[in-house]
Amino acid sequence: MNNFKIEGEIVVIDNEQVFSSKFKKRDFVIKTKDGNYDQFLKFQLVNDRCDLIDKYKAGQEITVHFNLSGRGYDKGGDTVYFTNLVAWRIEGDAAKKEAPTYQTKLGSKQPVVVNDMNEDLPF
Repeated sequence: MNNFKIEGEIVVIDNEQVFSSKFKKRDFVIKTKDGNYDQFLKFQLVNDRCDLIDKYKAGQEITVHFNLSGRGYDKGGDTVYFTNLVAWRIEGDAAKKEAPTYQTKLGSKQPVVVNDMNEDLPF
């Protein structure tokens, strides 16, 4: 299930998280309309694509091209399933308007190195 795209307004851009020398990710959220209701969709940028969101700000309209990624993870006899929206291209006018400023969840613009991860996690 690949090659989807959706348009929306950027709500949150998180900082890059480094999990190892081979894996880093960066999350962002866009708001779209579904009938009368806003939908907030969280996307993930991984490895060499983490900087695709750098030229955009919260409040800007973008088009996100993405793939669906899903997997099961067995922990203690129970299977937990994960689904991710993995962005691979972002289109929009980076200079379109001055967007409002939102603070990222992690509080700074520096990459965050995550060293205390539970080794049982599947990602």
